[in-house]
Amino acid sequence: MDKSPDAFRTISEVAEDLDLPQHVLRFWETRFTQIKPMKRGGGRRYYRPQDVELIKGIRHMLYDQGYTIKGVQKLLRENGNQFLIAIGNGDLAAVEAIAQRKQADTVPLTQGAQPRAVDEEMLVGHPKVKPSRRFFGLGKSEEEGPVQADSGKLSRDNRALLQEALFDLLECKRLLDQVR
Repeated sequence: MDKSPDAFRTISEVAEDLDLPQHVLRFWETRFTQIKPMKRGGGRRYYRPQDVELIKGIRHMLYDQGYTIKGVQKLLRENGNQFLIAIGNGDLAAVEAIAQRKQADTVPLTQGAQPRAVDEEMLVGHPKVKPSRRFFGLGKSEEEGPVQADSGKLSRDNRALLQEALFDLLECKRLLDQVR
């Protein structure tokens, strides 16, 4: 018998539903103060439905969109939990409504004020990927767009794709090591 959608979930249920290792969920609790599972005797965690939805949004931004943990923290700070929950559920109408409400709440600039620089981390769909140089040491430029095959450097998009492939391979290795 399946649980009600409003029922609390154990860490193993959340990990299985979202295809995440349990240790990742515990780690995210240390990095995202918005994730607050209820803890019972013996330290057993019980996640509320809104916690699970928030984790789903965080997972989407980190794994699918390529955001850094700091980038997702900034999104949460600036837009709130409901924004990431809407992203995780694929509710683009809610995401747009939250973004419009935030834009309407901003105070117009005075004549002496300088506009803030646009930070890539706060744009939805434009990930801020900072690959480690030890994996992608080719080229020193941070140029965007395609790069010639013989130029000896990688574009930011290509580096992000390679890093994603590396993470997939490391996860495959982890799974294979568990089977042995």
